[in-house]
Amino acid sequence: MRPVILRYGLFAGAILAGSMVLTAPFGEQIGFEYAAIIGYTTMVLAFLMIWFGVRGWRDTVGGGHLTFGQGIAIGLGITAVATVCYALAWEFVYRTFLPDFMQGYADYTLAKAKAAGASEAALATQRADLDAFAASYSNPLVRLGFSLLEPLPVGVLFTALSAWRLRRVPAGDGPRA
Repeated sequence: MRPVILRYGLFAGAILAGSMVLTAPFGEQIGFEYAAIIGYTTMVLAFLMIWFGVRGWRDTVGGGHLTFGQGIAIGLGITAVATVCYALAWEFVYRTFLPDFMQGYADYTLAKAKAAGASEAALATQRADLDAFAASYSNPLVRLGFSLLEPLPVGVLFTALSAWRLRRVPAGDGPRA
């Protein structure tokens, strides 16, 4: 399992990291909303590697057989490798291209709230919350945790779908987990 997990996980991680490194310098021109759309679209494309990895293992190593549990294990392994690549790429991008990311994000969030008609008291409360978040986000371990959590739901979803759809047990064995 390990070679398949590493191969497809690193490929998915390269897609995630490459997209981030290529789009980060244009963050101000793209804007936060479009950057999120680009980011999650890239995650979907990258996590297609879970499907290919699980199917590849089933068809080669598994001899055409794959239990749901095996599919989950392979998919979560690929997700873990790709997610770590994503988090490391974000740390590089954050330190290199976007050291003032949190200030820009806070300004964007407050401007959006003000345009939606938030009161001055609500804006002041939101500013305090954003300042507290920025202070905690300056800790690399907190930033790493948030970076790991961003792509994780997408990878888990692709893992479940791939394991379910690609499972194939030998005839007569019945369903297994």
